[in-house]
Amino acid sequence: MKPDTTQAMEQMIAEIRHVLPFDMPVDQLCSGICNGCSKKLLDFLDMQLEEWEMRLQTGDAPALGELDQLSKTARKIHKVIERNGLLG
Repeated sequence: MKPDTTQAMEQMIAEIRHVLPFDMPVDQLCSGICNGCSKKLLDFLDMQLEEWEMRLQTGDAPALGELDQLSKTARKIHKVIERNGLLG
């Protein structure tokens, strides 16, 4: 059975938080290759995720377009973080 949009958003947020290095110290984020500011991108995405977490707690159900938009944003940021050599 397919999850509803709320469950899908919760799963996507958990996956994004698991894959990307949100807890990496700034000195590691900002060392070496830089093809985009990893710190600023992670901060931006973290704000987006926190906003969705709060909205989900209040019972707000995301539309499919909102799931798609967050997914695209996370993939783009993942590519930059990967190019910067910050993923294990």
